[in-house]
Amino acid sequence: MPLLHRIARKRHATIAFTLDGEPRQGRAGDTLLTAILSQANAIRVSEFSGQPRAGFCQMGACQDCWVTLASGERLRACSTPLVAGMNIVTRPRRAP
Repeated sequence: MPLLHRIARKRHATIAFTLDGEPRQGRAGDTLLTAILSQANAIRVSEFSGQPRAGFCQMGACQDCWVTLASGERLRACSTPLVAGMNIVTRPRRAP
């Protein structure tokens, strides 16, 4: 169940992206944090505690909302705008 539920900006253009291998849609003007949490209940799992994380400061000052693109690039989800075609990975890949 998603953590965030959209109550405004429902008519903004949709933006297609991929989240952990699944096709998803956000809205024009969404940050990665908004787009992800509108689809999921966390943006990542803490590498220290194994607990789900949903961001902390929401303004780019902490290190809690880092996500990775499939290309390996790391981005702050709270301050990075969603761009069409992004392939976001929130779960670590398992070794073969």
